[in-house]
Amino acid sequence: MDARAINAALRQGRRPSAEELAWFAKGLASGEVTDAQAGAFAMAVCLKGLGEAGRVALTRAMRDSGEVLDWDLPGPVLDKHSTGGIGDCTSLLLAPALAACGAFVPMISGRGLGHTGGTLDKLEAIPGFRADVTTERLRKIVGDIGCAIVAANADVAPADRRLYAIRDVTGTVESIDLITASILSKKLAAGLEGLVLDVKLGSGAFMKSKAEAEALARALVATAQGAGCMTRALVTDMSQPLAAAAGNALEVIEVMETLTGTSVNAALWDLTVALGGEALALGGLAEDADDGEARIAQALESGRAAEVFGEMVAALGGPADFVERWPDRLPAAPVVREVAAPAEGYVATIDGEALGLAVVELGGGRHREGERINPSVGLAEIAGIGEHVSPELPLALIHAASEADADAAERAVRAAFTLSEAPVEDPPLIWERIG
Repeated sequence: MDARAINAALRQGRRPSAEELAWFAKGLASGEVTDAQAGAFAMAVCLKGLGEAGRVALTRAMRDSGEVLDWDLPGPVLDKHSTGGIGDCTSLLLAPALAACGAFVPMISGRGLGHTGGTLDKLEAIPGFRADVTTERLRKIVGDIGCAIVAANADVAPADRRLYAIRDVTGTVESIDLITASILSKKLAAGLEGLVLDVKLGSGAFMKSKAEAEALARALVATAQGAGCMTRALVTDMSQPLAAAAGNALEVIEVMETLTGTSVNAALWDLTVALGGEALALGGLAEDADDGEARIAQALESGRAAEVFGEMVAALGGPADFVERWPDRLPAAPVVREVAAPAEGYVATIDGEALGLAVVELGGGRHREGERINPSVGLAEIAGIGEHVSPELPLALIHAASEADADAAERAVRAAFTLSEAPVEDPPLIWERIG
């Protein structure tokens, strides 16, 4: 086969066969397909599309371009994926809760992307935590503890790693076909039996409109199921941060407060329970989603999920006593400042992307790949939509490395909020369930 011929056919509107896409993915992984040819392919897919069968074929081909795990465990292998948002730390709650219910969760996660926080960055705020493990180590931790939240190694979907980097520099990121194949090729390489998807909608998400979010959710579900993995998607709200914090150590604090019951964040709890209920139903560990939700809630309430989380942290290099002594183990920023509301009123809208970028500018995210981040900085006690604020009731607390950083963040945070004189209704947490 020939990359030029495949690209030429795509340009003319002919969709590649499964065999052609398998060859192309292998060529991406081996280097036989050049960067120029990969860029041309990505642009042609953006313009012409692959169709549902093509999405499934490309996903399978990129999954099979590297190592695909298989498991022999006494329970279903399940996972969750979020399309990214602000203050979204549900993975840290959900993985141990699923494990406490009898599932096995090899959660291959990522670092921050653009204005959105990364699950691995949050966990690496815990001293000693290391997300990079061998496949053998991943197998042992998942088998012994029930879950492991880790980084993808070089053997997982190498075709996607190559194509993703090329998409980033060729203006071809925003294609549902390519987004779908990219997300699912990595997830399905983990050998999953069931997958629940959290597709974010709103100002803090990549998908700003309901139509965009629903289209992506339907494409993801159809493609995953077409590739042999039972999948369900929830379209969930990201018109405001999910947690009341945005920033790595600050989000871990909210997770630990919720896991240990010291100060439960209702939105985090409710979304974790909803996603977990769907996952348990997919894996046959619950009669239906409602039964699954009750089981996840019990795992959280009983403290069993917290125990599993502590075991996972210790197995991945963190403190063995983290669950007991987490307030002493997390880094703290030297400057903490209130952002006063400009007037009395109710929070009407929040520009979530602006808040995420404020965290990046504080040092809590990256401008370029490989850049070091400061785990202690970010925003806490962020006011939610519908909440009453005044000059005496702050919009948020800034945690910064310097007064100058806090000055810049204060301007950005204040600009991200609009207020209303009249009460405002809080948006629904879950917009739709698909699959």
